[in-house]
Amino acid sequence: MTTAAPTTSTLTGVPALAPLLARGALLSPLRRPRPDADFPRTRLVLPGLRVDLARLAAYERACGFPTGADALPPTYPHVLGFPLAMRLMSARDFPLPLLGLVHTSIGITRHAALPATTAYEVTVYVEGLAPHRRGTEATVVTEVRDDADLVWESRSTYLARHRTTARPPAAGDTPAGEPDPLPARAEWRLAGDVGRRYGAASGDRNPIHLHPLTARLFGFPRAIAHGMWTVARCLAEHGTPDAAVVRARFRAPVLLPGTVTYGAEDGRFELRGAREGRLHLSGEVAPYPAA
Repeated sequence: MTTAAPTTSTLTGVPALAPLLARGALLSPLRRPRPDADFPRTRLVLPGLRVDLARLAAYERACGFPTGADALPPTYPHVLGFPLAMRLMSARDFPLPLLGLVHTSIGITRHAALPATTAYEVTVYVEGLAPHRRGTEATVVTEVRDDADLVWESRSTYLARHRTTARPPAAGDTPAGEPDPLPARAEWRLAGDVGRRYGAASGDRNPIHLHPLTARLFGFPRAIAHGMWTVARCLAEHGTPDAAVVRARFRAPVLLPGTVTYGAEDGRFELRGAREGRLHLSGEVAPYPAA
């Protein structure tokens, strides 16, 4: 298989999400995901992007961040890069189906606080594909620059679930069991419209988050919360240094409506089901660079 050379495409505006999501939905049944498939090698660059302050305030309210501060929440640059990521993942040469794609992890490095009134350059590209015990995972990189300085970057993994012939992990490769619960700090009752409110603020209107009927089409009994909402809500509670590294793993979906327990200790945080204690999200926050 011949691998295409990387290219850079500079955009003149933010891609419209609705037609991208529609195209991705239409192409999803045609996808045949596999970890050795080719993937788009284009780096999308959007210079001179300014934050819509009204949309930012809606995001802050949806996630529990204080409003009005001249600094972006640590997770907000993911929203800025989301339309570019959707353009790549809805393209004909992206091998994974957009519908039903599951966000499994994110790693964020914030090099400095990001003022809300600054113009930024956003770059998004697909770093690669990898086999997963439940299918194929894609890694998508987002970079945010202030002039030439890299001020924020992330790596997200997205899983397309499908049958796989990958061998089960050897005994030495088996991941450790679920960690003991962290000390509980708060209990949150989540309304059924959390996914719709976050979707309106972020632009991520994946049907699994919006309504029980559309969620059932993908095997969920009810709508589920966005993974990025859960990590944003935890960071709003936890707090984040201006220069920080954040790692989060989305372990199990949070059904809406529902009740979850937020736990935290020594820079680690998590969300668990309030009744059964099921681990939904685990993560950690550390200063950057490490002390």
